[in-house]
Amino acid sequence: MANSILDLIKQQVTAQTGNVEIPAQAKNQVLNGLTDSIFGSLTQTVTKPGGIEAIKSLLTGKTAAASSPITALAGSLFSNNILKNLNLGSILNGKLTALIPTIMGKLSGILKDQDGDGDVDFQDILITLKGGNQTQAQTQQTSGGGLLGGILGKVFGKR
Repeated sequence: MANSILDLIKQQVTAQTGNVEIPAQAKNQVLNGLTDSIFGSLTQTVTKPGGIEAIKSLLTGKTAAASSPITALAGSLFSNNILKNLNLGSILNGKLTALIPTIMGKLSGILKDQDGDGDVDFQDILITLKGGNQTQAQTQQTSGGGLLGGILGKVFGKR
C-alpha cells in the first residue's frame, strides 16, 4: 500500500506507462515528469480559491478525472515542462498526455474521513496528501510542524 499520495501517484504512473514504448534515454524523465506534474497540479490547486473543494470532489470520485481542472493542469504542466524539452514526437507525446486522466482516475476514491469526525473536510485532504493518519497528524500539529508544513516540506524538499 502507498505511504502517501505521492507514492500512489508513482505507482499509477509506473503501471499506466507499462504499455507505452518510451525511449530508454527519456524514460526516467517521463516517469518523474508525469509524477511531478500530477502532484504539482494537486499542490497548486489547494492554494487557489475553490481548490480544496475541487480536490475533494476529484479524490472522492464526485468529479470525473477527465473533466477535472486538476487533470487539465497536470496535462499542461507535463506538456510545458517535460514533453516540450524531450522531442519525442507528437504521437508519443499524445499517448503520454492521454495517460494523465487515467492516472488521475485511479486516485479517485482515495479521499475518505481520515480524522474520524464524520465528514470529508480540509483536515482529511491534508492527512491524505501527507500520507498519514489521525495520530500522525495530531503529533505533527502538537510538535509545531503542522500538516501543511509537512506537505510543503515534501513538495519542496523531496528531491
